[in-house]
This record gives sequence, C-alpha cells and structure tokens, in this order.
Amino acid sequence: MDNVVFGFDGEELQVLLIRQGLPGEDMGAERFHMAVPGDLILPEEGLDEAAARILSNLTSIKDIYLKQFHAFGAPDRVFDEKDREWLTKIRRYPNRRVVTVGYYSLVALEDYRPKPSSFASRAEWCPLAEIPTLAFDHNSIIEAGLEKLREDVVHRNIIFELLPEKFTLGQFQRLHEIILGKVLDKRNFRKNVKRMAEVVPLDEKQAGVLHKPAQLYTYRRQD
Repeated sequence: MDNVVFGFDGEELQVLLIRQGLPGEDMGAERFHMAVPGDLILPEEGLDEAAARILSNLTSIKDIYLKQFHAFGAPDRVFDEKDREWLTKIRRYPNRRVVTVGYYSLVALEDYRPKPSSFASRAEWCPLAEIPTLAFDHNSIIEAGLEKLREDVVHRNIIFELLPEKFTLGQFQRLHEIILGKVLDKRNFRKNVKRMAEVVPLDEKQAGVLHKPAQLYTYRRQD
C-alpha cells in the first residue's frame, strides 16, 4: 500500500516523502532512498483502512481525503541494491514479490505538519518539480497519481481539498495550471469561476503581502 500525498502551498504543488530509516540506527543521510509513505496491509484490514493507518503511522497525518487510483505489480519493482538492502532490514521475506495499491491524498499544506515515526526517519514536503529518484517504482506511482488527479479535477470539486479555507482566484488558477500542465487564460478562467455557486466571494482581502491585496474566496459545498 502506497500513498501519494499532494499538498499546495499557494504557489507550488508538493508531495509528502519519507526517508527510510530505523530508530536508533545511524544509517547516514543518504543510506536509503526517499519514498512515498507505504507499508504492508494487515490481514484483518480493508484497503481504505490500511491506507489511512499507514499514512498516520509514518507521518502522523490522519483524517484526510484518500482515493484509490491504481495497482502496481511489475516483477522488477525492486530496482537496485538500496531497495534490496532496505527490504532485508524490515521484511521477514524480503525476496517475495510485492504488489501495491496506490492511493492519492489531497491537503492544504499549511494545515498539516508531518511528523516521522516507525521506519520513517524523516517526513517532509518536496516540490513536485524537484522530486528525486525514489525507492522502488515510487516515481512512477507519483506520475500515475498526478495523471489520475488531472482526470478527477476536470469532473469533480476535489481540487478544493488542496486549498486553504480562504484563497484568492490567483491561487485557484495557479493550482489548476500546475495540475493540468498548461497555462489558462485569466479572463476566461475567472468568468467560469464566477459561474460556480460553490466559490463564494468574501468581504476580505489578503493581509501581509507586498503586492496589492487580492480578494479572498471560500468554498461552500452545495447540497
């Protein structure tokens, strides 16, 4: 089970990564890979339950949006010596083939401060554009999660899971552009947003910014 957690800081889309490590063991800063949070499913668990537990155990993040998007089972998911060495340390049967189910999660980054635990020695946000080479096939898992997110954003309101309670139209457009991978016309975008009953203008503007403060908006789910 592997979780791709996307967070938005108002400017960039970021992904939550953990550093593989064991408590009390000095492995060196680069001994093992960074990875998306993932672990084995317990015999008594359902998939959704396992996804939530693993994310909480490794990063202390809980009660967030989770969506299953794909299964990954290539025979060569363990690519190099670091992966094999790591599995030898934490698995009873390290050479067994592992099939994983991918989930993606969406959070407003400012609301979540990950704290590493279990076999995660670090847990931190990394800009999507700066993702390093990760453990196993986790780079491919992130790419697949982003592709599914692109599909879902077009048809559903899940994008609001990434925004703070109060946001500007500039942030809203920026987030769409990052996810969709293209520049959107500002006038047409704002015209379309004004047709959305869920996006409500507030009688407030940004505070503490160097540029001209922009009007703030909020999302209100329609029954």
